[in-house]
Amino acid sequence: MLRFFGKGSKERIVHLVEKAKKAVQNYLELRNLYPKNDSKKLFINKKGQKITRQKVYELSQKIGKIIEKHISPHVFRHSFATHLLENGADLRVVQELLGHSSVSTTQLYTHVSKKRLKDVYFRIND
Repeated sequence: MLRFFGKGSKERIVHLVEKAKKAVQNYLELRNLYPKNDSKKLFINKKGQKITRQKVYELSQKIGKIIEKHISPHVFRHSFATHLLENGADLRVVQELLGHSSVSTTQLYTHVSKKRLKDVYFRIND
């Protein structure tokens, strides 16, 4: 798992599946090739310093141009929450994973897809 601090120095814990764990380990091996780096920070720039939130936004924009879709850190969060909810996660669990103090904030990230509505309807009525 990864521990990091978000907005307002709020601590967040992220559990990683094996594939993600391997990707982070591979990244760390490459990152550690930089002679000067802040080893407490996971993502660093070419100078070995932590990357800024502006850089994360900039990188997401570049990826968006390549795949011809609008992408931002907020889109990642929204997609993450939607994916969890559409696959049966409890709203309170999603709230905790996103680090929201209020469940009403989490509900703003969610929407019920037509596929989810159909799946639930037929599961109940079959």
